[in-house]
Amino acid sequence: MSKTVKVIFGSSTGNTQRAAEAIAAKLGGTAVNITGAGPDDFNADLLILGTSTWGYGELQDDWQNGMPLLEGANLSGRKVALFGLGDAAGFADTYLNAMGELADKAKAAGAEIVGRWSKAGYTHSGSTAEDGDNFVGLALDDDNEPGESAGRIDRWCAQLKTEAGL
Repeated sequence: MSKTVKVIFGSSTGNTQRAAEAIAAKLGGTAVNITGAGPDDFNADLLILGTSTWGYGELQDDWQNGMPLLEGANLSGRKVALFGLGDAAGFADTYLNAMGELADKAKAAGAEIVGRWSKAGYTHSGSTAEDGDNFVGLALDDDNEPGESAGRIDRWCAQLKTEAGL
């Protein structure tokens, strides 16, 4: 039996949606906008949560409304990966804070976080999405490094296949 992969995302400009769809395609999963998600969407063998960070470290608007779904999910024993988009140059001290917020909520719901991503090569100065030398998930910056995203997604998906046993 194949493992199920759901990529739940919130997107304001379309960048996070494009990343979510690319990730879902590479992992044989389904991308679901949080605006149309239901409780069953959180029941996947690998759950991937994606968001952009707005303003000074704020969660993407659709996730604000969808947060009760994540908070109410029983993620005990489930592998959860995260990806985030942000502007490391314009908001260097709050880069990907929204991804950090999703990670905290997922851990509180019992999730095992997989897919940590090295901070090496990023120019930000601070983030609540940091975990030692890594981010809690894939870090994308389409504002300043749009040419890097496809390669980063490819490498991260290969990493997830190993970590999640896909």
